[in-house]
Amino acid sequence: MNTKLSKSQLIVIRRTPYGNSLARASLDAALAAAVFDQAVTLLFLGEGVLQLLPAQDSTAVGARNVAKLLDSLPLYDIETVYVDATALARFAISSGDLQREVKLLNETEIHQLMSQHDHVMGF
Repeated sequence: MNTKLSKSQLIVIRRTPYGNSLARASLDAALAAAVFDQAVTLLFLGEGVLQLLPAQDSTAVGARNVAKLLDSLPLYDIETVYVDATALARFAISSGDLQREVKLLNETEIHQLMSQHDHVMGF
């Protein structure tokens, strides 16, 4: 029987930052879980890594910029952000190009990370 009071949540973000509401919903879900003392970890996969690019201008598409939400993560004790290294390479992005410091993971490490959490939610 698991006696932990707080369940660990892994939020997997696969969507581009704009074009649908799922990108924002994934970050909102992470912040909401953190408010209720859940241990939250973020994993950006595939096109989701594009959310971490700095200086995005969302006004042209009429959407709210996700950068402010990403900047607020430490206020919610979401310190470590994991990123799919293969996706970064596919988009020719280096980790130094991103808005915040991240930890790169290969496919095996991604599977290990997923198995270490009580709940995995994908967006």
